[in-house]
Amino acid sequence: MSIFEVRDDLYKVCLVGDGGVGKTAIVERFLGRGFASTYNLTIGTNICTHTVDVDGTRVKFQIWDLAGQKRFEFVRATFYRGSHAIVMVFDVTNPNSLANLHEWKNEILQNLGKSHHDIPIVLLGNKSDLQQKLLIDQDGISKFKDELKMEFHADSTAFMYTSALSGMNIEESFEALGLLLLKKRKPQIYIDKTPNNFQHLSNLPSSRPSKA
Repeated sequence: MSIFEVRDDLYKVCLVGDGGVGKTAIVERFLGRGFASTYNLTIGTNICTHTVDVDGTRVKFQIWDLAGQKRFEFVRATFYRGSHAIVMVFDVTNPNSLANLHEWKNEILQNLGKSHHDIPIVLLGNKSDLQQKLLIDQDGISKFKDELKMEFHADSTAFMYTSALSGMNIEESFEALGLLLLKKRKPQIYIDKTPNNFQHLSNLPSSRPSKA
């Protein structure tokens, strides 16, 4: 057995969007806890970790579920620091939740600064199980997707319809995010657990990026 151990890739992911769009429900479903009809209001942020297999690579997400209410805006700024990716969520039955993503986009740009160019973005249209109540037109979604592609680069964005109620595309959306992250992955870190056992870098096994 090798004395070297490959650490799981750990990525900080912020979930943003208006209160009530289903961010917490998405996280709960992703963690395998199922769906609850009611959730407590997120105060500040909830943080959890979950590891998935993405194209043969173990990817650990550290998920920051940010409070969506306007009154928490002043505390959210610090939560963006060190983010590797953003998941933006809107409610397909609530047109205002899509329109307000413009403000969320500006908040992201303001707090991430120049580093936003390296940040993958996944846009989720949640509550898609309520097709009979669908109120958002495709043109509005397409326009916002184009905005994201311009700000964050086309090859770093993805869009999916999701349902936290049924579980539709919840796992798939994070797998898509994982693929975007792996495209930008830095070389894996090898940890030598044996004291005073020095190894030249040239002797370390090469790290080949996974296909994305």
